[in-house]
Amino acid sequence: MQQTKLSHAMAGELDRAVEAISQVILGKDQQIRLALACLVAKGHLLIEDLPGAGKTTLAHAIAQVMGLDFHRIQFTSDLLPTDVLGLSVYDREQSQFEFHPGPIFSNLVLADEVNRATPKTQSALLEAMEEHQVTIEGETRPLPSPFFVIATQNPLHQIGTFPLPESQLDRFLLRIQLGFPGHSAERELLQGADRREIIAALDPVFGAGKLETIQKQASKLHVADALLDYVQAILAYNRQSPHFEFGLSPRGGLALLNSSRAWAMISGHDFVVPEHVKAVLAAVVNHRLPVSGELLDTAPKTAAEIIAESVPVP
Repeated sequence: MQQTKLSHAMAGELDRAVEAISQVILGKDQQIRLALACLVAKGHLLIEDLPGAGKTTLAHAIAQVMGLDFHRIQFTSDLLPTDVLGLSVYDREQSQFEFHPGPIFSNLVLADEVNRATPKTQSALLEAMEEHQVTIEGETRPLPSPFFVIATQNPLHQIGTFPLPESQLDRFLLRIQLGFPGHSAERELLQGADRREIIAALDPVFGAGKLETIQKQASKLHVADALLDYVQAILAYNRQSPHFEFGLSPRGGLALLNSSRAWAMISGHDFVVPEHVKAVLAAVVNHRLPVSGELLDTAPKTAAEIIAESVPVP
């Protein structure tokens, strides 16, 4: 009973966060909830869409509402790994090198237009995202806790982009797309105040301590054996299906389970049900599972659509 009350209270806090962000990003309640679920599950978020769709604005709004230490990095083709990680500078007075930490040493890092940087600079994020530490000049340095990366990505067909390798895509727990706003939301956007002014006026709902409490509670949500059977059935299907070039890794399976737990927490539930898995399925698998070319030529479908149609719900 105590756990139920605690879960409902935390769900209320998350609802407040969704409501606050919805003042900035209009008509995108589902995407906002997925973004918060990603952070509750201790994951990193990839936002992919056309320029001007609100990717960076959503990231700024999340940072404001989360109330965490925040840095934005604009990724460009001439960005160097040291611009992200930091570097040592010789101090003549002390006659020694002094390390100057880069913007990666923050609770929440916005990697804006991450696929505009070269692969060498993109790879500077790999260790940080997986192990919450960076190795610079032979020395391993821990990153703050909590630590999140929110990256925005332009469509790959646009000029000046470098595709993210599969190993880096796999480190993003969820990928979401905003799309164009609906008619009424766009009218409100056209008539409303500047988004930057609205973001600046938002009051933080979270802080590092409250967020970590919610994360711990989400990780304890009950998962029945039948639900685990469903997750394993999804994993077995995509690993054996000819529709996919390769199957989900064990890390992908954990991503699906942890995201489902976080979605259950946001929904105010104390346990995970198949509907929670289905709610996060597309955001978890579509960037991890390339669909084979033969299927694309005949009936274009996403990985999540194929799995939903093929794996029965218990």
